[in-house]
Amino acid sequence: MASSNTTGGVDNTFRKKFDAEEFKERAREREKKESDRSKSRSKGPPVQRAPLKHRDYHVDLESRLGKTQVVTPVAPLSQQAGYFCRVCDCVVKDSANYLDHINGKKHQRALGMSMRVERSSLEQVQERFEALKKRKTPGTFTEQDLDERIRKQEEVEEEQKRQRREKKKEKKKGKVIEEEPEMDPEVAEMMGFGGFGSSKKS
Repeated sequence: MASSNTTGGVDNTFRKKFDAEEFKERAREREKKESDRSKSRSKGPPVQRAPLKHRDYHVDLESRLGKTQVVTPVAPLSQQAGYFCRVCDCVVKDSANYLDHINGKKHQRALGMSMRVERSSLEQVQERFEALKKRKTPGTFTEQDLDERIRKQEEVEEEQKRQRREKKKEKKKGKVIEEEPEMDPEVAEMMGFGGFGSSKKS
């Protein structure tokens, strides 16, 4: 016989019940958020950077060489010890690291350049060679210039030798004059400086 006393049982199976529809809805929402995020990132075209170019200015590493500087913790970055980069607003402690920094990716990107170098054509290379030939430095010289420089150097050396000879002659004359001071003839005779064979015997 069945008992008329039916009580509701407790779910003690400890098993999690999954609602498939609920999880499908969550997945759709997540996909929608991700697509919105990717659309917001790619609003404009990717940044086009200029190719890498050589510096047209001199990097000053020697201006503060050998100088002392008082360093305070409250000084602005540009006045602290080391090399200050105005583009990146940072201080680098030594010259080697400063050169690494200004040649590095972070600094070049801040200047608007990529790390790629523009490929040169044959015509550009030939034009560059021609420009360098025309821009010959005045320090370069030909054989004629070399002969002229040698002749001038020989003249300078001859002049220096002549001046040294004159100085020696002047020195010798000064010594001769000092060695032969004029003496009274009577005093010289009393001292026996009268000369050879000139003394009278009585």
